[in-house]
Amino acid sequence: MTAASRARALAGVNRLSDAETEVRRGLVQLPADPELLALLAGLLRLQGRRTEALAAADAAVAAAPHLSGTHIERAECLLTLPPEPAEHPESGEARTAEALREAREAVRLDPAHPPAYRVLARVLSARRDVDGAREAARRALSLDPRSVADLLTLAEIERHAGHRGAARAAVAAALAEDPGNPDGRWLIALLDAERLRVRSSLRGLRELAADHPDKLDVTALTWPIRGLLGGFRRGLAAGVPLVLLLTGCALLWPSWLLAARAAAVTVALVMIGFGLRVLVPAGLLPWRCLTLLPVRTRRAVRTGWVAAVATVALLLGYGVSARAPLPALALVTAAVLLTTGRADRM
Repeated sequence: MTAASRARALAGVNRLSDAETEVRRGLVQLPADPELLALLAGLLRLQGRRTEALAAADAAVAAAPHLSGTHIERAECLLTLPPEPAEHPESGEARTAEALREAREAVRLDPAHPPAYRVLARVLSARRDVDGAREAARRALSLDPRSVADLLTLAEIERHAGHRGAARAAVAAALAEDPGNPDGRWLIALLDAERLRVRSSLRGLRELAADHPDKLDVTALTWPIRGLLGGFRRGLAAGVPLVLLLTGCALLWPSWLLAARAAAVTVALVMIGFGLRVLVPAGLLPWRCLTLLPVRTRRAVRTGWVAAVATVALLLGYGVSARAPLPALALVTAAVLLTTGRADRM
């Protein structure tokens, strides 16, 4: 058994560090072996060591520019590099353009190799070329119709395009081939979450965490309370200024008071209804998992919830009592809610 085959066997049981050690031993004997270099790049990438992975992929391409696999791995490494700061978006565009060149070179070198089309689909999806990505994924499937990886790639493309039905069909086909596939189960839970099938999504995530604790960060189970906060931010960012505007109009034209109070009650009730739709089926599990978040994120979520509840209560209070200062106070608490969103994402 070669060093590459031993490393692949170890990686297959998620012993990535041991697989890396095996590859490095092989590279001592064959330092310019393109298969070992590409395999090392993939192992480093899977361990989150992106810069080292790209360096290994560069070496693989330099050693064997005529092999499709080396270009595939380099394209994958370019895709997984961390996003550039917002003030330098051109760097990210240049990187995806370079990944696209690598993917197209992989296809040119071996047009009958499904993984080449798969990485091309992933790169095109990252560049928001949905039609091109879909075509590349389907080309990969035409070469290997039962490929779980290609079916899941197509599912991701359809999900990002907003075609959840097509995405679910592709995931179902993948799970028919490999019922326990963790990536497929994760995608199903994600699609359920996007359709607010809260109970089904949490059940899937809980089972996935139990079966593959190394594959799923259990903090993903906090999505109902964090996702709901995101919904509150969007809803209240639009609703509170509207109520405040109508309140100002009511000070000048008293006939507007009824409209201002009605708007306040409507916004509050919509937020309450939305919250109950998510929180009731979610139960206590997301709140228990909240303690597993980093301290900064946990503090931001808790502060956000206090601000959200206060904002809704102030709007409801204004709708009932017509006290003019309440919408202004709601604007302050809504601003706090929006501020916590940045800390939650960090």
